[in-house]
Amino acid sequence: VAPNSEWVRRLAAAEVPVVQLRDKRTDRTLRAQSIESSVQAVENSSTLLFINDDWPLAIQHRAYGVHLGQEDLESADLAAIHAAGLRLGISTHGIYEMLRAHACRPSYMALGAIYETATKVMPTAPQGLRRLAHYVKLMSSHYPLVAIGGIDSSRVKDVWSTGVDSVAVLRAIVDVTDYATATSNFLVLTGHPPAASVA
Repeated sequence: VAPNSEWVRRLAAAEVPVVQLRDKRTDRTLRAQSIESSVQAVENSSTLLFINDDWPLAIQHRAYGVHLGQEDLESADLAAIHAAGLRLGISTHGIYEMLRAHACRPSYMALGAIYETATKVMPTAPQGLRRLAHYVKLMSSHYPLVAIGGIDSSRVKDVWSTGVDSVAVLRAIVDVTDYATATSNFLVLTGHPPAASVA
């Protein structure tokens, strides 16, 4: 998960397979510029870019996909997202929300928060590894599954062992001194050989 377009550029250069831009600025012009720059940053790379929440701008700037929270499902035009050819990711925080997301036929489901996280206020208690493993058994034959929330280098192996398809991290990359090494380590631990250099 990247907080701005510069981080999208860095992660695309590192050949991170999927990056979600989570630009929380309220100024729509600045957010539009960030989305446009992020789309440009992944051009000619193998990185797939999802835009968090702002589906109209994701459509306008032709991102690969959009990621929606449960609260966004009330107002998002899912038909317009589909018609534009965008992939759809949906956050879930338990069985009920997974079933709700299932009705939308997303491209993937995000499962969380697995651990306590400081990046946002969560409406539910951490799901933990036991529930995560149960969710994987329930949904892995239907959708790619992404574990998110409080995952760092000390926890990623346990999370990965549940059978999820991806792990989403933010602070474990952007808040460390050596993000290049941290990124490479995550890629290795999740079975993705890192790029020769990260800059």
